[in-house]
Amino acid sequence: MPKTIVLTGGGTAGHITPNLALIPLLQERGWQVHYIGSKSGMEKELAGSLPGVVYHGISSGKLRRYLHIRNLTDPFRVLAGTAQALRLIRKLKPLAVFSKGGFVSVPVAFAARLAGVPLVLHESDLSPGLANRLAMRQATRICTTFPETAAKLGGKAKHTGALIRRALLEGNEARGLALCGFAPSGLPVLMMMGGSLGSKSINTALRQALPMLLKGFRIIHICGKGNLDMQLVGTAGYAQFEYVNEGLADLLASASLVVSRAGSNSIFEFLALKKPMLLIPLPLSASRGDQLENAGSFEKQGFACVLDQKEMEQGRLRDAILDAWARREELTAAMAASPHADGTMAVLEEIEKAAKKEKI
Repeated sequence: MPKTIVLTGGGTAGHITPNLALIPLLQERGWQVHYIGSKSGMEKELAGSLPGVVYHGISSGKLRRYLHIRNLTDPFRVLAGTAQALRLIRKLKPLAVFSKGGFVSVPVAFAARLAGVPLVLHESDLSPGLANRLAMRQATRICTTFPETAAKLGGKAKHTGALIRRALLEGNEARGLALCGFAPSGLPVLMMMGGSLGSKSINTALRQALPMLLKGFRIIHICGKGNLDMQLVGTAGYAQFEYVNEGLADLLASASLVVSRAGSNSIFEFLALKKPMLLIPLPLSASRGDQLENAGSFEKQGFACVLDQKEMEQGRLRDAILDAWARREELTAAMAASPHADGTMAVLEEIEKAAKKEKI
């Protein structure tokens, strides 16, 4: 009889892709995987379409730190989602629940506690997000990407490292170049990523600098859904995509330098791949500051160059890219000398310990 586990997490790719790293490994070890997410979120498309994964959609409410009319109704959505998740968990009788965060995970975490099922959380950022902070009291184990985070959170926490998708390490440069329509040899490849939802400011800055950048690089631009620039279609040396899932490993394999926001999952994937990076973290005006912390940690360790968004908007993107490119060997050497970034097996071990109700 297969062991049953429930995974949850959603809202953005950063709360979903780590679960995608775990799913094949869980299945290889005989687990039947159920995924509880929102009824129409990105997680339904990414996780719900995987072979052998049973997807369940529940009601969910967004957790906001600002005034909004839906703040009056969303707590009721969370309560409804908790009731729905509790019914599902009692029916499925999982040995463990694993949560990667995001607002949809909160009702699942509370339902796991109410059902008496061990809950394992994973926090990617240096400082925990709101959803995980709400769920931490319910958790049996809190796994962290950064060692500093585990030290701050106390006895339940353990530094495991990042969850890295195995397929991401198996990319093929030739396939990546072919996907972009680039010749097998030529200028180095610069890959720009603005996060799964895209970044208007980064897209604009890159496209403004495009004529100069194309003199030294071929450019892969993942710009986010609805952000394609049709006037640039067919530009030699420039390939733009709204979002890439299955071909991402190949595109990364073809990249010589990555320019990105500083979401933890992405930057640890770049670290695992030893890709020199220029990070442009979300500013405090648009975030809780987690990306600034992540980027600062990587800069301090010598893994990345960092560009402030205000400087990017003042036209410094091209200069920052050229500086990161000039330092590529230094950045690569620092990453090569670091402990391995892949903590997937360590997280899997914590899940199996929790399922056996072993003491932490």
